[in-house]
Amino acid sequence: MAKPIISEPASVQTLEESFRKFINQFIEYLPGIGLGLLIIILGVLIASAIGNFSQKRISKRTSDPLMSKFLGRAIKITFILIAIMIGLQAAGLGYIATGILTAAGASALVLGFAFKDIGENFIAGVILAFKRPYDVNDTVEIGEIFGKVKSLEFRYTKLKTFDGKDVYIPNSDVLTKPVTNYTEDGFFRWNFIVGLAYENNISAAKNVILKTLGDEPNVVADEEHENFVIEDELATSTVNLKVYFWVDTTDFSKSALITKGNVIRNVKEALENRGFNMPADIQEIKLYGNESDFPVRFAKDEDEEK
Repeated sequence: MAKPIISEPASVQTLEESFRKFINQFIEYLPGIGLGLLIIILGVLIASAIGNFSQKRISKRTSDPLMSKFLGRAIKITFILIAIMIGLQAAGLGYIATGILTAAGASALVLGFAFKDIGENFIAGVILAFKRPYDVNDTVEIGEIFGKVKSLEFRYTKLKTFDGKDVYIPNSDVLTKPVTNYTEDGFFRWNFIVGLAYENNISAAKNVILKTLGDEPNVVADEEHENFVIEDELATSTVNLKVYFWVDTTDFSKSALITKGNVIRNVKEALENRGFNMPADIQEIKLYGNESDFPVRFAKDEDEEK
């Protein structure tokens, strides 16, 4: 007796046919996919080379490392995106590239709201690349952050503070907050107070201070940058003089601070050597006669009690 023939379910046959069809199409597209990958890899290499070359050329023409680095990176990313699109077309996956562009256009408004801060910082970075208030290694103060500029990226500006912190400030904040540049023209004016006794000759003391400033090699003095001393205040126990002097701020983190310290020390020693008195603040205590107890003891009495 013949055995009945058991046929496979239609769903299994359909699955197998679909799988074979997928394998055949994959093999058919395989050369194109390989070509597309090759184009993308070569495109990335070529984009990197073009970006580096552009950065060097821009740096030579503008002598601006921040702008050259920023534009070099932008050119590199642009060429990488172009290579990806060409690679997808060569692989026969042009519909994916079209879909990406269509989706990007359709979702631009949504992404604009979702990534508002990123967009603002990117646009601010583009603006700062062409016009900004600082260069690399300038000493700046942005908001409450004080340090040296190290780099300008698409979204942020990197500062190195003088206590070793790396601070990344959003570019949009750089555009909206006050930026103080201490090294743009290379000069900064320090000042400090000197308190002299009332019986001292103030004019003679000012001459001594000015001569001391002139003897300091790192103090800048020319027609534009004038050092001077003025009477600032009649304090309780001293006549306060305010000393103004200019320094070179090319190395603001160290040289300018050392110069300020040298000037203060030299002025103090010069005044003392010429007999000028710099008394400390005098505190006056008044007793009106109705105090029952006055909590003051002499150190000598305390030693005797011990």
